[in-house]
Amino acid sequence: MMVHYQPLLLPPDENQPADDAGHNGSRPAKTTSFSDIDLNRWKEYEDVFTGTLWLLGARDKTGPHVGDYWGNFVPQIPNQVLRRFTKAGDAVVDLFNGMGTTLIECRHLGRHGIGVELLPQIADKARHRIAAAANQHDVTTTVLVGDSRSPETAGRVRAELAALGKTHADCVILHPPYHDIIEFSDDPADLCNAPTLESFLEQFRQVVLNAVDLLADGRFLALVIGDKFEHAQLVPLGFYCAQVCMEAGLQFKAINVKDIQGNERGKGKSENLWKYRALRQGFYIFKHEYIMLFRKPNTSKSNGVSDGSSREHES
Repeated sequence: MMVHYQPLLLPPDENQPADDAGHNGSRPAKTTSFSDIDLNRWKEYEDVFTGTLWLLGARDKTGPHVGDYWGNFVPQIPNQVLRRFTKAGDAVVDLFNGMGTTLIECRHLGRHGIGVELLPQIADKARHRIAAAANQHDVTTTVLVGDSRSPETAGRVRAELAALGKTHADCVILHPPYHDIIEFSDDPADLCNAPTLESFLEQFRQVVLNAVDLLADGRFLALVIGDKFEHAQLVPLGFYCAQVCMEAGLQFKAINVKDIQGNERGKGKSENLWKYRALRQGFYIFKHEYIMLFRKPNTSKSNGVSDGSSREHES
């Protein structure tokens, strides 16, 4: 059984040798404005990714995590994102909540979570699943039923943030439908039902603009997305969506490539058929998706590192 919920605030190491300045493991933590990771002890975070190739292995099924919903991403993705780009007590917003994977990880890691789900029946299931997750940090997790494109829904998210004593989210996660690859519903507001690629991207743009407005300056947005085939050619959906994020004013920080082998639903049962189609039609079978990281620009001019005595912000 995989157990990956490691505390990011490591205890002092009394055996750590003093450095040239005479400091040892009991010195104040050196952290950034967006993470609890102690940079003085960076070597000890062996399971926190800094490379762009994410080989996560099998889906984590600890606690209430279950991979029974089409399009449900693996829990290791929000776990890594939250550990790199949030602090304890931060507020995380997921505008495509689905079955609540992000909010379950929020409970495990001590972050408040607000999810938005279009479909009421999925939101109900997500609430029950999230409630089954341990909440030893006593954080608040809320699932709203709404359309992430609409200003009204963004206003409801902002009200939930205000109830937490916050004006903005500290991290936003987006895992939209990969256009029409999976039909999640027949609701015309569902992005999977966008009639054209152009329509999909315009509707996604509306979500991103809400996300940027909700996100605090200097904080991060994660986009989980993949590409697709249509009319016998590759549609680079991930890069089109990245362009939307950049046009909304976000800084493009990273493209991480995640191996999806073993995490797909259905395709594994017909691998031979897919191989035959690939050989006949001249394409390659998707074995990856993207975790793209963006940052909202910060007007502050400091280096974003704190030695424990003050909070500074990175430009």
